[in-house]
Amino acid sequence: MKRALFEEDHELFRDVAQEFNAREIAPHYAQWDRERIMPRSMWSAAGQQGLLGLAVPEEFGGAGMPDYRFRVVLDEEFARANHLGAALALHLHDDMVLPHLLAYGSDELKQQWLPGMVTGEKITSVAWTEPGAGSDLRGVRTKAVRDGDGWLINGQKTFIGNGISGDASLVLARTDGSTGRGGSESFSLFMVEKGPGYETGKQLDKMGLKASDTSELFFDSVRVPEANLVGEAGHGLRYVAEQLPQGRLAIAVASSAVARTMYETTVHYAKERNAFGERIIDFQNTRFELADIQTEVEVLETYVDRAVVAFNEGALDAVSAARVKLWASERVKWVTDRCLQLHGGYGYILEYPIAQAFLAVRLLSIFGGTSEIMRETVGRHIAR
Repeated sequence: MKRALFEEDHELFRDVAQEFNAREIAPHYAQWDRERIMPRSMWSAAGQQGLLGLAVPEEFGGAGMPDYRFRVVLDEEFARANHLGAALALHLHDDMVLPHLLAYGSDELKQQWLPGMVTGEKITSVAWTEPGAGSDLRGVRTKAVRDGDGWLINGQKTFIGNGISGDASLVLARTDGSTGRGGSESFSLFMVEKGPGYETGKQLDKMGLKASDTSELFFDSVRVPEANLVGEAGHGLRYVAEQLPQGRLAIAVASSAVARTMYETTVHYAKERNAFGERIIDFQNTRFELADIQTEVEVLETYVDRAVVAFNEGALDAVSAARVKLWASERVKWVTDRCLQLHGGYGYILEYPIAQAFLAVRLLSIFGGTSEIMRETVGRHIAR
């Protein structure tokens, strides 16, 4: 069925995204995957092509394009090129950090960070999760205490994407002095720039998406000026909850893009690969499997497209975002598993995109809130 999501401007933007993937990433991506990090030159190139900070207003150096369909196009092209680590890195920068600065940052904070985020000069990460607090953000123990005209931050974070390559992180820290699980007003958000006391821990060796670096972070009496407080003190959890729909929509979009790409890749493989004197696609079982996969992909795509339209209209609430993230991240695992099976032994070889995608998508039902948390969010809403 023909999609009705995109208009001419989005397809023109797709040309730019395709060219960027072919020229700036494809020749180097295998090396970045081995090295488990991408160079700053990738970010600078993305900035020069206008691929970063699309929603940033023109007054801060951005394109002023909050229409989320452009981000969908970008994710689809990263998926088609099998550059999923790059997609994750940009997602953290654009879908997690940026919305908080746009919504709650002071003009001074926006002027300090947004222009550099658009050009790729400043790479950012989200430092929320901790060894004892993953999806349960009220368990965060990192503390920020007032000290003169600023704050001192102490604590540890883990699973931080862009943690090594990044210049700063959006840190969730406890500011009410309490211990144990915090309350609704126990936490605040800070933009914390690398400097004295800000230490990067070991690089974590992930099972997939290796080109996107992930690490621990340690804060030892890191001094943060008052101006780097995002919004008001004590409102950190509320801000996170208000911006989660975009982060979770981004995961759903990535899930849909990978599902579509792996389906198309598998159809091509089944037409080219022979077994027992016939093309794989000429076996009835293969055609039955592909029929099921195609239907799953189209249903998923349609659902995610509706969520994108709702987001653009300001109507994608937290529960709706949880539903689409849950469905998309779970279904893409099914799609990639069935596609891998149709590749046979080649599906188990990391040289093949299906093997890389199989490992990558396993993150999507964990990252941004586990599927169990999504079900709890939706289930509580139903119970009310």
